[in-house]
Amino acid sequence: MISRLAYTFRETWASFRRNMTLTVAAIITSAVSLLIFGLTLLMQRGFDNLLVKWEGGVEMIVFVGSNANDEQRAEITNALDAQKPNLIESYRYCDVECSLDEADRVLAGDPGVLELLTAENVPTQFKVVPTDATDVDTLRLLRESLREAPGVQNIALAVEELDTIAKLKGFVGLYTLILSIVLLIAAVLLIWNTIRTAMFARRREIEVMKLVGATDWFIRVPFMLEGLIHGLLGSLGACAGLWLVNNRWTAGVQDFPDNSGFEAMVVPGSFTGVVMLGLLGIGMLAGAIGSGIAASRFLDV
Repeated sequence: MISRLAYTFRETWASFRRNMTLTVAAIITSAVSLLIFGLTLLMQRGFDNLLVKWEGGVEMIVFVGSNANDEQRAEITNALDAQKPNLIESYRYCDVECSLDEADRVLAGDPGVLELLTAENVPTQFKVVPTDATDVDTLRLLRESLREAPGVQNIALAVEELDTIAKLKGFVGLYTLILSIVLLIAAVLLIWNTIRTAMFARRREIEVMKLVGATDWFIRVPFMLEGLIHGLLGSLGACAGLWLVNNRWTAGVQDFPDNSGFEAMVVPGSFTGVVMLGLLGIGMLAGAIGSGIAASRFLDV
């Protein structure tokens, strides 16, 4: 068993050295494709963070000051109930815990402000879903009337923000995803061509091994392991690049103007870690597919 493993790794390393140029090209291509795919996932999550306040058809948010009492919140509730069902279809109250959870996502890029928010000072929210017949001008009039209610700190309208973010998310996500898929296919083809070249260069050795009784799988394994390592090295490079880009973006967002909204585009480290694990799996799978096909197709040399 140990001798077989030693043979497998020895032959894999020998194949690496024989095809160094193709190997490096395959690794770089897979790394770039996986990096673009990973960045696409991070950007999509960032856009989701921007939209988290407006999920479920919410078009108006009434922010209630942390010093508001139960009577003042009840007065806001009565004012919203008075507009149902003509202007308001529904609304929900986002309490302290809900508001803190939302702040963790929306303010991920502004840790200084996030640290200052506590259960005692975070503003709570009424998230309002208007009826389909309610236009923007009517919502603005409703906002002006609600501003007079005691305890109201601020009122935000979605207006054009939702359409802009949604269009940008769709455009960026679609084209970067297509680019990453095309490059990943190119990486698989490069790995496939690398294994094919390696098998062609060693065709006489393979003939001799078959003559002395070596099985097809015994011959295939070193080549398949080579492709798997190509994918693994490419995905490790992609993970390193993803960490670097995300780290620089997180640091750079803090220099943007306050209330620019870009702080919500910062993705938590936990999500980045999940994406990295996914990239490792995809890279190894791509390498295994490319090398597996080549090792099976060109075994009869």
